[in-house]
Amino acid sequence: MDKVQNAPVFEMRHIYKMYGELCANNDVNIHLNPGEILAIVGENGAGKSTIMKVLYGLERPTSGEIFVRGKKVRFHNPSDAMAAGIGMVQQHFMLFESMTVAENIVFKNEITKGLLLDKKKTIETVQALSDQYMLKIDPEARIDECPVGLRQRVEILKILYQSAQIIIFDEPSAVLTPLEVDGLLDTMRQLAAMGKSIVLITHKLQEVMNVADRVYVMRDGKVVAERKKDATDEEELAYLMVGRHIPARHIPPKEVTRELLELSGVTLKGENKLLLDSVSLHVGAGEIVGIAGVSGNGQSELIQCVTGLRHCDGGTVLLQGKDVTNKSVREIRDAGLSHISEDRFVWGSAIDASLAENTLMGKEDEAVFSKKGFVDWNHVRQYCADLIRKFDVKASSPAQKLHEMSGGNAQKLIVAREMSMDAPLLISCEPTRGIDIGAMEFIHDQMLKKRAEGGGVLLVSSELSEIMRLSDRIYVIFEGRINGEFRRGEMDDKSLGLLMLGGANHA
Repeated sequence: MDKVQNAPVFEMRHIYKMYGELCANNDVNIHLNPGEILAIVGENGAGKSTIMKVLYGLERPTSGEIFVRGKKVRFHNPSDAMAAGIGMVQQHFMLFESMTVAENIVFKNEITKGLLLDKKKTIETVQALSDQYMLKIDPEARIDECPVGLRQRVEILKILYQSAQIIIFDEPSAVLTPLEVDGLLDTMRQLAAMGKSIVLITHKLQEVMNVADRVYVMRDGKVVAERKKDATDEEELAYLMVGRHIPARHIPPKEVTRELLELSGVTLKGENKLLLDSVSLHVGAGEIVGIAGVSGNGQSELIQCVTGLRHCDGGTVLLQGKDVTNKSVREIRDAGLSHISEDRFVWGSAIDASLAENTLMGKEDEAVFSKKGFVDWNHVRQYCADLIRKFDVKASSPAQKLHEMSGGNAQKLIVAREMSMDAPLLISCEPTRGIDIGAMEFIHDQMLKKRAEGGGVLLVSSELSEIMRLSDRIYVIFEGRINGEFRRGEMDDKSLGLLMLGGANHA
């Protein structure tokens, strides 16, 4: 059913946003209608988050005009935007872990009795708000006890408590399971039906087709297309985002010839509980094995134990039949492992070093780069330039410092370095985080190439679609334990989501 097309609740006209020489938003015109769910899609760096930060007062436009309900406005900060009825649910939740749900929702707008918080009235008010919008929460629960999906509800209620009529969601499903995503999309529909106007910033086209009324596509800082949802499809939107067609991928089955990685009973103790509880898994030559789980369920600790970044308290890790349990990072890498780490800046690179120095890491003792203890920098720079070209890294030169690059391009450089190690086993953690669609396809192709050539890949990703599309086998991890194992095509994303939340495997 079409929404009532009254005057737009906001209009952004001819918005430019410059960061030095970089034009992040280039003559952008966007409007939102009352009660509408508007999606803004685009690759990493397309300008979609920037334009919404401009609307929300987090960034000031270089030029252009903003109108809210027909009135020209100039926001200096988010408080100005909130006063005009605009709220934003950001990717990284802004909640106080030690405070209750109710205390977080009323923060900065507390209900007081004298000088103190009126706890009884606060709980009653938050419960009434929860009931009104059918967003079920426990007002007295502490945030650190709440799962991710519940925390997101708290963020939404916090904005509704401040009487927001326009709600911006910035990549809201990045940390949610499939069932939680369904709940979020239902919430958006419900809010729109109650008269709220919604902006959804996302790169997940299935969600767009599921919930949006209208779509803007951005590329290179510009709006390149506007479509009504009913007049487009995922294929067209992907083409508009990238500027070319992305072919469908068929992954043929492949026989596993030998085991590359074998974990048996790996255990890791935390302060009050086991972070890893007797984890056993294996990765064979010629397969991609995925680990699916909600963030914080032990996958990070597991990879750290395998790669030597952390010592486990029990169990064994075999790499190509060699016991590498609690060996050093160097010893494990020399035994045949390369590693794309989940945090590119903490574990994967030296941000103040040059691109050439970063590509040399792990290869500094190889004869081709080092002779008699001296690095052949000409050879290193040429090697770095070759990787930059092959992996389409946007960089000025091998001498550029890593911290001067965008996060996505820094990730591409790290992927290029690790993919070029020729190690039999690749551990790939969040390999496409912050990467655009074109680069994502290239990285996927590189992992599949490794598989085809008889290597093995252990893939950890918060993108469930990535795990399901690429993996020959999938392990589900929940609270440090393996909660299921299955092969490609044996389980749909909803059933997998239930396992990720601790449900039983009835397959």
